[in-house]
Amino acid sequence: MLLVKNAKVYAPEYLGVKDILIAGGRIERIADHLPEYEGCEVIDGTGKIVTPGIIDRHVHVTGGGGEGSFHTQAPQVQLSSLIKGGVTTVLGLLGTDGISRSVENLLAKVKALKEEGISAYAICGAYGYPSTTVTGSVSKDIMFIDEILGVKLAISDHRAPNITTEELIRLASDVRTAGMLSGKPGFICLHMGGDKRALKPVFEALERTSIPPKTFQPTHVGRNANLLEDAFKFAKMGGTIDLTCGESESKFHSVADAVKKAKKEGVPMEKVTMSSDGQGSWSNYDAEGKLVEIGVSDVDTIYRQIVYMVKEENMDLEELLALGTKNPAMALELYPKKGAVKEESDADILIMNEDLSLDTVIAMGVPMMRDGKILKKGTYEK
Repeated sequence: MLLVKNAKVYAPEYLGVKDILIAGGRIERIADHLPEYEGCEVIDGTGKIVTPGIIDRHVHVTGGGGEGSFHTQAPQVQLSSLIKGGVTTVLGLLGTDGISRSVENLLAKVKALKEEGISAYAICGAYGYPSTTVTGSVSKDIMFIDEILGVKLAISDHRAPNITTEELIRLASDVRTAGMLSGKPGFICLHMGGDKRALKPVFEALERTSIPPKTFQPTHVGRNANLLEDAFKFAKMGGTIDLTCGESESKFHSVADAVKKAKKEGVPMEKVTMSSDGQGSWSNYDAEGKLVEIGVSDVDTIYRQIVYMVKEENMDLEELLALGTKNPAMALELYPKKGAVKEESDADILIMNEDLSLDTVIAMGVPMMRDGKILKKGTYEK
């Protein structure tokens, strides 16, 4: 058992100064002045902040990219990198390369991360269509493979398969039905490119059918102003939209501006999430479509984005935490098991110092970081 004493608790809603008792991988009690049970490890949280562990819903756990040929393929994620970023739950997915990277390999990495101590899920598919799967069927992957929650597809992008509206509708119908039958969200993670079409294919599919907006979950929606406006419209219709955190202060600022604009325009903020695109390649192209720059995204950017927005943009910690904890948990239909500091929730919590530096990471009740030092590394990490 673990007992966190006298910490300021953000659930992510602020609860005040509380004690938290953890046992069997779950949060058992949250109350004032809990007794220190015999044999219980006590963590002094005085002056510290407790939050839910971050849920990163977009990580290329087996590495992404490769758009500059074979030598540019990004490496697999390491457990310690996730822990340093406060990530206790991860959703793994493929990227541009659904050819040399397989769903089987993705699933194996997700299972490995679970064995190493964090919660991990996956979606089948990649950019292309028909979607890459394990069983030969998107529906069967979702139905019968515990870790798989949905499928990925690229639209409005120069690397997209440019599927028809009819094909998009059929895929959405399949994943929704499979999700209903298996008790999963059954959604399409839509990689959004910078084309002027933006979310037009999704709006057409919604207009022609009774498929609920929650079935479509577009990511990278801050890519340009036109796409962001479409995303706000979609969120007001009940869909979830995902902002990609960046590596630099300028990108942190642009995400902050997008969040501020969403609030100003009346977007329901519970429909907004943030993710890292970790271990995926970021790339820039010239006017002729030639690759001119490429790099690999880190997996700590949700945490760094939140800290930046609180410290540099004077934004509210409680609201920002929801974008990386509660909101993705709701979108993935994992809440309140995940994304919350509540009794009976999984004991995935972060303990931050007053300056928001990360002190302790606990995943499923097990300390993975203490006093800023990694306690648990991946199997082959030194």
